[in-house]
Amino acid sequence: MPGRHSVPPRGLLTTSRSPRFEGKFGRMFRRLRPAFDPNDNSLRGIFVELGARMVNNVFDPPKDGPDDEESGIPALYTYLGQFIDHDITFDPASSLQKADDPDALVDFRTPAFDLDNIYGRGPDDQPYMYQSDGMQFELGPQQLSGGTDPHATDLARGPNGRALIGDPRNDENAIVSQLQGLFLRFHNRFAQGDQDLSFADVQREVRFHYQFVVLNDFLPRIVHSDVLDQLRTGGQFDETKLRFYKPKNSPFLPVEFSVAAYRLGHSMVRPGYRLNDDVLLPIFPSPANGFPDGLTGFRPMNPQWGIDWGRFIDIDQRSNDGDATVQQNRLQLAYRLDTSLVNILGDLPPAIATNPSSLAARNLERGWRMGLPSGQDVARAMRVTPLEDGQIRIGQALESGPPDTTIADVAHGAFKNKCPLWTYILAEAMRNMEAVTLPVVEDVTLQTPRLGPVGGRIVAEVFLGLMFGDRHSMLSQEPDWTPMSGADFQLKDFVSFALGN
Repeated sequence: MPGRHSVPPRGLLTTSRSPRFEGKFGRMFRRLRPAFDPNDNSLRGIFVELGARMVNNVFDPPKDGPDDEESGIPALYTYLGQFIDHDITFDPASSLQKADDPDALVDFRTPAFDLDNIYGRGPDDQPYMYQSDGMQFELGPQQLSGGTDPHATDLARGPNGRALIGDPRNDENAIVSQLQGLFLRFHNRFAQGDQDLSFADVQREVRFHYQFVVLNDFLPRIVHSDVLDQLRTGGQFDETKLRFYKPKNSPFLPVEFSVAAYRLGHSMVRPGYRLNDDVLLPIFPSPANGFPDGLTGFRPMNPQWGIDWGRFIDIDQRSNDGDATVQQNRLQLAYRLDTSLVNILGDLPPAIATNPSSLAARNLERGWRMGLPSGQDVARAMRVTPLEDGQIRIGQALESGPPDTTIADVAHGAFKNKCPLWTYILAEAMRNMEAVTLPVVEDVTLQTPRLGPVGGRIVAEVFLGLMFGDRHSMLSQEPDWTPMSGADFQLKDFVSFALGN
């Protein structure tokens, strides 16, 4: 779910240029020219038009039951993706009204899978986040009802209602907020399980379990297996196979990743979610369509909004079809990777974004202002045959077939042979399907779009490069490490352990 990623942190606007070669933000393909002049303000209209084409123009209410745009990916992975983004970057893009120099964007977050969004600066520097023993996290006292978790609580909060957590963005919505709570409880359960472990020992175990899920569960859900196979030797990820992400100094975040490839999650967002038997709401309020409230955060959690986690991740096997009661209880699935966002993301609430209020237009404008190369130019730089204009389809990836509109049909052909990188990567995913068997009673199989040779390679190489570049990571310290329950450990097992199952 989108958040306030366009608000620059304190001090950024006075940073003229990073002293580093790359900065903590930089470029993966430094020699490629921008697809469009980032200083030509007359171009804004074509990005607004493409953004409008990439948003479903019909309001799609939250609903129960199977949906033609559902993928084979349980819905919680959408929000794990958001959680990961908050872990590796503060994403401090400056004003969208002027060109941005990624070399000047100094990230105030470590570009590493180190869970600093959970641990903050640690119990010595931020003791208010921790219990008096300095080992366990504080949790909120408010019991959440409606879900299947008898120990559910809100996050600990200050007098102003804001969550006392390592990254305030992990309170952006009711789903990522409760996922944050699961990470806190996962840590606490580890700390309770072995009194001989130090805080650093527990922290290392939690980080390694998280990193294992990122590499062996999340990444294969979103990146085509053919792409990941190219990065392995003998079944293990191999640092020598990284061809495009090779930092000269310390790890950094390429804008091709942060502004384009890793914005895949926006197309996975459903119009709304059922949290439990009683709560089905859109992600944002939509009073005009009969929904005065939405799953927005930055406030004390509604006590009726406790999540039934089996509706978001396959911790149990449920029926995917049946009568209305069965459908209310089903496993919700993320939407497919495609060049279409749900209608409600086309007009974000003023508190989140204005000018433009469309998330698609904002993504496109940010890529333009940062001078990103076209998808075709990046493909050529990666020695991949670029998609032709007729293969870049704009719209929903449904079972009935690809959408009719192509990139050449938009803005009087302004994007012919130079498709914006974000759009190109999503269009590429629509052509890279893999069969996925759903974890439901009916044993349903879906063709699920996954990131292909351009988008998938960018995301996978950055993920791997950040871990190989972190001397404290699992890949650097113990590349053969496996979780407590074995090599099949997945997000569902992480959730189950946090819940105490």
